[in-house]
Amino acid sequence: MPFPFSISATDARARLGELQTPHGAVDTPVFMPVGTLGSVKGVSQHILEELGIQILLGNTYHLYLRPGHEAIRELGGLHRFMAWEGSILTDSGGFQVFSLNELRKISENGVEFRSHLDGSTHFFTPERSMEIQIALGADIIMAFDECTEHPAERERARESMEMTTRWAQRSKEYFEAHQHEVPWAGGDFSGSGKNPAGGGRNHFNFSQSLFGIVQGGMYIDLRRESTERLLELDFPGYAIGGLSVGEPRELTREIIASTLPLLPKDKPRYVMGVGYPEEIAEYAAMGVDMMDCVLPTRAARHGLLFTSEGRMNIKNARFARDQQPVDPQCGCIVCSRYTRAYLRHLFVSGEPLAGVLNTIHNLAHYLDTMRSVRHAIKLGELRAKLAEAARVSEQTS
Repeated sequence: MPFPFSISATDARARLGELQTPHGAVDTPVFMPVGTLGSVKGVSQHILEELGIQILLGNTYHLYLRPGHEAIRELGGLHRFMAWEGSILTDSGGFQVFSLNELRKISENGVEFRSHLDGSTHFFTPERSMEIQIALGADIIMAFDECTEHPAERERARESMEMTTRWAQRSKEYFEAHQHEVPWAGGDFSGSGKNPAGGGRNHFNFSQSLFGIVQGGMYIDLRRESTERLLELDFPGYAIGGLSVGEPRELTREIIASTLPLLPKDKPRYVMGVGYPEEIAEYAAMGVDMMDCVLPTRAARHGLLFTSEGRMNIKNARFARDQQPVDPQCGCIVCSRYTRAYLRHLFVSGEPLAGVLNTIHNLAHYLDTMRSVRHAIKLGELRAKLAEAARVSEQTS
């Protein structure tokens, strides 16, 4: 049974909605922080709850290698393993295998690859990806796909798109035959039954949901063909994959803008692996419902902070005696307590706390961005809000 997904307001192409998963409701448009190994790097789950996060993203490839999907299944699934009662989405492992470059070999059956940890050989097929993701027990799982490099010749992109379509069919067939094997099937969940971020009660009368992934490289007609063929498989949600692989941002926008109108209006639309705060706001205005990216956490570990006035490199010497918070307009627990001077001191001293606090602030900024976007959609003011933000950005740049 597909997850309930409802649209409560629109503003041009932007949509304000709610996606109900077995572990609570998710307000959309939503940004999903990435918890690669069952952990958002440096931030404990109770802090994630305090930030109001409703859904996290886990990584199939990494969790398969360590600690292993069978271990997580035996421990009750990823929710119980990582003590997280909110929703979880897992990727298929396709992008991570793609990023291994020389460590992989692709065939019609699947992908043979060598572990980046110890060099051991493994083989992912669509069926294997489904088996692993079912064992992990995420609420939303992704069909196994191949992501093409950029630039990719047209014929290479076509062959990859066609194979991804065949893999999507195989993913769906295996999932439908085995979805009852999810660790929490039948309501076997030890949590409180409530999404800690305020999303509502658990609903175990339906299982996981499998989303298809549109591919086709940077060719609009191939993206159209990929979408049309995936629609025939009738997935409950659709993602646009294969972006942020080195292409210019203008091309990313073009692919998203040309693909979104082809996707069903009554199902969630997910763009994978994007982007900066201003980009996710723009994509939401285009009609995207779900997004994820490692950027807020990765940037934080390198001293790059996102603020209402733009990006800030906390390593800069001019912050050494700055008593202001990172962002005077931000109400997060970092900005309400710590100064720029202290955060710079932690970072240049190599203190682990620097990465923790920077990450908390960046996550708060991304989440506040999406809250502001949702509020603007409700009021019918998103276009005006983004236009004003662009005007201010031009004046301050």
